[in-house]
Amino acid sequence: MIATENKKVLMPDEVKLIFEVKMSIVWNWEYDVETSRIREVGDFRTHQGRPSFTRSDSILKAIGKCIDIRVSSFKASKIPLVVLGNAPLSNGFCKKADYLKTSGIIQGFWSLNSFPLNHGNTRKRSSKNGFIRFDNIDELNMSLNTIFNQELNFFSGMETPERLGEIIEIANNEKTYEKKGLKFINLLKRS
Repeated sequence: MIATENKKVLMPDEVKLIFEVKMSIVWNWEYDVETSRIREVGDFRTHQGRPSFTRSDSILKAIGKCIDIRVSSFKASKIPLVVLGNAPLSNGFCKKADYLKTSGIIQGFWSLNSFPLNHGNTRKRSSKNGFIRFDNIDELNMSLNTIFNQELNFFSGMETPERLGEIIEIANNEKTYEKKGLKFINLLKRS
């Protein structure tokens, strides 16, 4: 978590970013007693267990925690959420990661392991940046700065087209785009 205050109990407006961490073993190693050397036995593709982003239960748990924060209060719904891991996102999950990002539930699945395979390439990013692998600290800082320089507002709801039209019409009476957007979100939250 990144916050503006150093205390145990924080108010939502003091929290700038929440990380859900899904790190795990990526490589298997073996120590040879006779030679006193360590050798690589395999990467996560050969591991019996599945690491971080490749485990569906781990991903579903992260999504559940993010949704719980999104619906806990209006102020908490503004907090950016990022899931951190150290392995590539599975092929089947990239579209879901992109959808979760574009819908605002999660701001991204970020891999901090710049070289997760000793033998082979891995995905750098998904098509809509729901997943990003960072290869250096500058890339990470750039993405963090992008999040910090935005005032994000999560909104969701199930409304009829007529009710949405009413909300849009009321919000449209405001003078600026920012005021229109805030009015729309506040009206949607009250519906």
